[in-house]
Amino acid sequence: MAIDGADQVAPSGWLINGGGGAHSREEIVAAAADRFVVIVSANKLVGRIVPPVPLELFEFGLAARLAQLGDLRLRVVPRSPDAGIIAGLTGEFDDPEELAVRLSLTAGVVDRGLSGPALVSDVLVAGGEQIERIEVPVRDGAHLIHRRRS
Repeated sequence: MAIDGADQVAPSGWLINGGGGAHSREEIVAAAADRFVVIVSANKLVGRIVPPVPLELFEFGLAARLAQLGDLRLRVVPRSPDAGIIAGLTGEFDDPEELAVRLSLTAGVVDRGLSGPALVSDVLVAGGEQIERIEVPVRDGAHLIHRRRS
């Protein structure tokens, strides 16, 4: 089991994580785990995912990558813990799944701090002395289902 926080969690199950620059490592750990549990405070719940979205980019070919993704307005920040280049995607987008696919198909994008509902097993929300568990919708083919919980 992997446990981590998130910067934003949407009702769709999409989340932003890795704002500190370690999202590549966090994604690797989460993907390797049987269960990925996200724990957040109530102020991290959002109606929809909004910028900034952290990205890790290879330094090689960086100028071309910045030009290729220029419509998404990238802001380069200091190096990541993994020696890549960290950028904050500050441009607006409507569909996090469409954005995730576009970024995954862009050569030189190492990883993104935008995770889909298929990765997340549970979201626990702390609000005062209450802890709420949110069901995360998961896409299975064309159907939206809820992951079986143990």
